[in-house]
Amino acid sequence: MQIAGRPMVQHVHEKAVASGADQVVIATDDERILQACESFSAEVCMTRNDHASGTDRIAEVVQKMNWPDDTIIVNVQGDEPLLPEKLITQLACDLSSQSDCVMSTLATPIQTAEELHDSNVVKLVMDKNGKALYFSRAAIPWDRDEFHQDKYCLPADSDHYRHIGLYAYRAGFIQHYNEMTPCVVEKTESLEQLRALWNGYQIHVSITMTPPGHGVDTQQDLDKLNKMLSAQ
Repeated sequence: MQIAGRPMVQHVHEKAVASGADQVVIATDDERILQACESFSAEVCMTRNDHASGTDRIAEVVQKMNWPDDTIIVNVQGDEPLLPEKLITQLACDLSSQSDCVMSTLATPIQTAEELHDSNVVKLVMDKNGKALYFSRAAIPWDRDEFHQDKYCLPADSDHYRHIGLYAYRAGFIQHYNEMTPCVVEKTESLEQLRALWNGYQIHVSITMTPPGHGVDTQQDLDKLNKMLSAQ
């Protein structure tokens, strides 16, 4: 898909390069994406087309690239052309400083009751050290007293967070993750990160006030970004 005259994936690639990463690799199983990436000289790794998740696909890339186990990898989705590069950098630095965690991710405070109760918005709860306790499509934590009065309010002293779907991993863990059987809660919530928690691994969460930018999930999203970026 084209945004402001360039492939959407090129916009994302530029953000990844601007983050200061040592290497930026586009992983895909689609020849059309390969051709688009060759037009702007990006490094591409062709993968199998039967991966159940993005993490599974990255595991194949890790094997092909032969990256050492301690290599930190940030997974950036190809439909996030407005993603601030500093969030990519933050994720990598966070994981580098958290030796007891195998993954790091980001969250931002929830601002509206609509957002809190939207099942497409993933919520999370953390412990006092910023480690994830659980991710859910449901409104968590559930404020028993406030929601008893009005289920669709946002409590005044709200401590609710929206998960930003960016991850950093260590290469060695990705290989192990790929070998783990999908768990019940992961399949129930359709959230692959729950597989790590289910198996006793820790995920570090940093709070950011920087919005992740508008992703592209629909034609309407694409039209909106085309209008926005073409005007710049």
